[in-house]
Amino acid sequence: MSTRYTPILSLLTEDLLIQVNEKLVQDSDRKKWRLICKEFHRVDSLTRKTLRVLHVEFLLTLLKNYTNLHTLDLSVCPRIEDGTISLLLHHVDHSIWARNLKCLNLSRANGLKFAGLEMLVGACKGLESVDVSYCCGFGDREAAAISGCEGLRELRMDKCLGVGDVGLAKIVVGCGRLERLSLKWCMEISDLGVELLCKKCLELKFLDVSYLKVTSESLRSIASLPKLEDLAMVGCPYVNDVGLQFLEIGCPSLQKIDVARCDCVSSSGLSSLIGGHSGLLHIDAGHCFSEVSPTIVKCIQKLKNLNTIIIDGIRVSDTIFQTISSTCNSLIEIGLSKCEGVTNMGIIKLVSGCVNLKIINLTCCRSIANAAISAIANSCRNLLCLKLESCNMITGKSLEQLGLHCLLLEVLDLTDCCGINDRGLERLYRCSRILCLKLGLCTNISDKGLFYIASSCPELQDLDLYRCQNIGDDGLAALSSGCKKLRKLNLSYCVEVTDKGSKSLGYLEELSDLELRGLDKITSVGLTALVTRCKRLIYLDLKHCEKIDDSGFQALAYYSRNLRQLNLSYCAITDMTLCMLMGNMTRLQDVDLVHLTNVTVEGFELMLRACCVRIKKINIHTV
Repeated sequence: MSTRYTPILSLLTEDLLIQVNEKLVQDSDRKKWRLICKEFHRVDSLTRKTLRVLHVEFLLTLLKNYTNLHTLDLSVCPRIEDGTISLLLHHVDHSIWARNLKCLNLSRANGLKFAGLEMLVGACKGLESVDVSYCCGFGDREAAAISGCEGLRELRMDKCLGVGDVGLAKIVVGCGRLERLSLKWCMEISDLGVELLCKKCLELKFLDVSYLKVTSESLRSIASLPKLEDLAMVGCPYVNDVGLQFLEIGCPSLQKIDVARCDCVSSSGLSSLIGGHSGLLHIDAGHCFSEVSPTIVKCIQKLKNLNTIIIDGIRVSDTIFQTISSTCNSLIEIGLSKCEGVTNMGIIKLVSGCVNLKIINLTCCRSIANAAISAIANSCRNLLCLKLESCNMITGKSLEQLGLHCLLLEVLDLTDCCGINDRGLERLYRCSRILCLKLGLCTNISDKGLFYIASSCPELQDLDLYRCQNIGDDGLAALSSGCKKLRKLNLSYCVEVTDKGSKSLGYLEELSDLELRGLDKITSVGLTALVTRCKRLIYLDLKHCEKIDDSGFQALAYYSRNLRQLNLSYCAITDMTLCMLMGNMTRLQDVDLVHLTNVTVEGFELMLRACCVRIKKINIHTV
């Protein structure tokens, strides 16, 4: 008697499969899903809203398959040029893939010019967000092409060095609905361009004019924006207190202000601004003036809803902390990096009232000791990020308190805290949510400490062990077993690491950024074992890994074709292998090739011919 079995997939409707697919959050899970069967792949194609393209040669096929895209990210896809766009629009029915497209990321697409940009904008009529940041060759013509996006709400043009007032004028006339605009490092834009912007784009809520050579006249124009909520003007050397006084009586909706590194802004000007905006939520005045004045202290008392204050590099006193503690009970973030005058007593006063703090930056506050960290741990139970770089008085007792009370901690920076040892790391065992842990220059950390990290921090994604010279192969074996989600790892100058440790790293399949600088015990055997498994590497630093020879670099060329940034300075690579490496790595954009003694002038010439079309930055120097 035979029994017929009905395949379970035939019982699942398309609606049910779509619901299951929507529950998959991680990219790795979605990839596994669509590889199971054709039906799962089809459902993924129907539901996918975001696409980040790594390989330009697959772009045509991807856009044919994914027709309901909301976001297209080409920022990491090399060789996006006018010809690429022309080919795309002629071979794929753009009325299908472009109809729902709202967000387009073209950051660093330096090969794209006016013609290609105009074609792309013309095809994607519904664009609301465009990012062309770091397209350094973009000028006013490219800005004119962008102006065709009539429904544009958000535009990022950071470091578009050729865009001036004329180009900005084209954009603001064509895109009058802009709500968010970033012009950081657009050095050709002046007060004239900002004035026209503020007359035409009255819907602006976010504006970034950082590092522009604008004067306080621009702030007079900006003050007229009725809906502006967030203004960033970092490093504007010609903006002074007069400009802040314009803002004092303007921008009625202002909630966030960033005047960091504005050398001509004083505490008096900032006091004026604060005085006119009691509803401010975020203030960043880092490295502006020498110390916090009594006037600012008095103004801060009016900011009942303040949730972020960053005063990096400014002299403070316990008085300011007492004022913030008693007034700003909603404070979530405070930045005190390189501030003089930060004491244990001041921090204790601060956290006694600001129990909702989630982000605390005490970098280079060298007087901070265990008493302050204990107070933070006991008061701020929702702490997510604590930065303690170069706080040399911190010991394992501080980590014990954090481990007992700060169970939500995600980022912990202990760089150059020489009092931290293995026993201290053990006491963090309850902080299982840590995503980023920085232990560079903590010379008392050994393999035993890595065992504790591996057993306690399964979610860890970013680990810095720079110059932790007691770290060896056994610690890396534990790490590769316990921290499977690790993406960024810095092992530079961990000189005890050998090929055995390098082989262990191969089991970290999510690894994308790896620094192995100065590891002179790693040979081609170790590098081959690593790159054979780690297929997601996009950044690799092998500077001063002098025992690796051509066989290791040939393996790198074969297996690591997704690399975008590579440092081979002071390595033993030869002409032929260098040419093969640069020819095979079609996604490579940034490479350092300093002091390659085995490479001849002819070798460098052939290498440049092999990659000059796509490479964006190359550093070559010989002695």
